[in-house]
Parts: sequence; structure tokens; C-alpha cells
Amino acid sequence: MTKTAVILSGCGHLDGAEVREAVLSLLYLDQQGAEVQCFAPDMAQTQVINHLTGQEAPGETRNVLVEAARIARGNIKKLAELKAADFDALVIPGGFGVAKNLSDLAFKGAEASVQPEFKRVVLEFLDQQKPIGTICIAPAVLAAAVSGKYQPTVTIGEDAGTTAAIEAFGGHHQNCASSGYVYDDQLKIASCSAYMRDDSLAEIAKGIEQVVKKVISTAKTQAKAA
Repeated sequence: MTKTAVILSGCGHLDGAEVREAVLSLLYLDQQGAEVQCFAPDMAQTQVINHLTGQEAPGETRNVLVEAARIARGNIKKLAELKAADFDALVIPGGFGVAKNLSDLAFKGAEASVQPEFKRVVLEFLDQQKPIGTICIAPAVLAAAVSGKYQPTVTIGEDAGTTAAIEAFGGHHQNCASSGYVYDDQLKIASCSAYMRDDSLAEIAKGIEQVVKKVISTAKTQAKAA
């Protein structure tokens, strides 16, 4: 079985992991026969958003790991425990948590910095040439994490502001429909836009499925060649 790490950034698209993207990722990984372990940073969320009103909940605090455990059904570990050497592949669903908790991209754009443990993990997977699947805003945060060392080719759909940030980090962006994906053959990074584009769940699911299939097939091919 292909051992795959999944990084979650909380629970809820406005302040954590996008639940639909996360669940679809886990579904398609299961269908591919992958052995999955979820991870999240043990830290306070940058913001807590009321998902009914879309407004920040003043004075409320939540823990990213505890919230992500909702999606993982409790089977989750601290991001600090994740080592690329223990896995064959990595998948990162999107949601504003990636841009608020795994980084500050949501607030600083092209001047963003990345949570240290997340940056370490991404660089470990790339240094070991292991495939990574990135969804929604995650490709942009990955580009920030590897800025100065790698120049990944990714997609977040066609949002101009986020595209400019990716280019500022030294990455390369390709426009792509929700149902498609972009693959960086050199760095083994698959990406899709998901909810970065205002499209139907059915179309978004197609893109996520292709990303997961590409990541797992790449990992299997590498395992056979080893």
C-alpha cells in the first residue's frame, strides 16, 4: 500500500481545511488503496470564523489539531511528527486554514511567510523526490514554502492576485479548469484549483480525483523502480 500523509489545517473553509476537499481527497486515496495518516499543527487558529455569518467570532479560540480531528475522525497526529522518510506521498487539501494557519498568505500575499513545520515537511518531500498533491490555495502556499530553492509549476485556477503571488515566490502558474489538473513532472507536484474557482462540486471532484490518482500512480511507479 502507498503510505500517504495528508495535512489538514483545521475544519471549515473560512478558517481551516475545506471539508469537501478534505473528504474527497480521503475518499479518492481510499479508492486508490492508499494507507493514509492525517496530520495537523498543534497550534491556535489565527482566526475563528462563524461559518453561518462569515464573520470573525471575537474572543473565540480553537486549536488547529483539535479541529482537524473532526475530519480525521480522531485519527490524526501532530504535524511535528511527520517525516517524509516514513511516507511515499503527501496530499494537502485547501481551505483558508492553509492561508491563515499553515501560512499568512491570506493577510500578506506575496510577502507571506510559512509555518516552520509545514515548510520543513514540504521541503523534505521535495528533497526526497516524493510526489505531492496540492489542492485549492495549497499550491500557492507550497510555492511560498519552497521559495528560493524550487520553482514549482502549479495551478490555482486563474485568480490574478494569487497567480501574481505564486510568480513572486519564484513559481510558475498555469490556468486550469476545475475539472483538470496541472502536473510538474520535474518536481512531481500535482495541483488543481478546487474551490479557488466558483464551480460545481461535481467539477471540483474531477480535479481532486485526478490529482490523487496522479500522486498515487507516481508513488507506485517510484516504488517499483526502487
